[in-house]
Amino acid sequence: MKKLITEADILKFAKTGNSVLQISKDDIITPLAADRIKILGLTVVDENISKSISSELFQFKNKIKIAIASDHTGFRLKSLLKPFLIDLGIEVIDLGTNDEKSCDYPDFAILVAEKVKKLEVSFGVLIDATGIPSSITANKFKGIRAATCYNEFSARSAREHNDANILVLGAKSVGDETNKLILQKFLETNFAGERHQKRLDKITLLEKKNFKE
Repeated sequence: MKKLITEADILKFAKTGNSVLQISKDDIITPLAADRIKILGLTVVDENISKSISSELFQFKNKIKIAIASDHTGFRLKSLLKPFLIDLGIEVIDLGTNDEKSCDYPDFAILVAEKVKKLEVSFGVLIDATGIPSSITANKFKGIRAATCYNEFSARSAREHNDANILVLGAKSVGDETNKLILQKFLETNFAGERHQKRLDKITLLEKKNFKE
């Protein structure tokens, strides 16, 4: 029988003083629980955490190309997300940064926004500490709809309602496994159109008024 292991379960287990968590192959670890396991330095026996989170990695019918970039605070998370995306069958273009030396987030947000604007990639992914400054930068470009997302609901809404074309993640705002789930939800959700298109049309008119090429 499958058992759902939550963050509360992990916190309760940690109070026992044990450092090795034994689970069965059918158990499912929630993203928050997986992040808590990493924070507490616990060892999970018999199951890989990433497989527990996503029992079936979805594969896209149409080839997707993504431009990804980060500042120094997002470099580590970017390094984790790249192989995750590649495992999903996605082509990844890494636009930097290439280490954890201090750098300026606008430089990398600009690179991704330009790729998306020119339709050279399907989507963009930006990472900094909170996900806020890179979003502000990217949204200075005409046609860019960069959305900072902290959970699956906001990721789904950003695509389904707003047709967002850049996902911005906060490396220090939520855990690694949660960010993976946010990224997956963003990519697997399609724009719903209909009443949402009417609202986007109003944004387009606003862009035409305020943006001059």
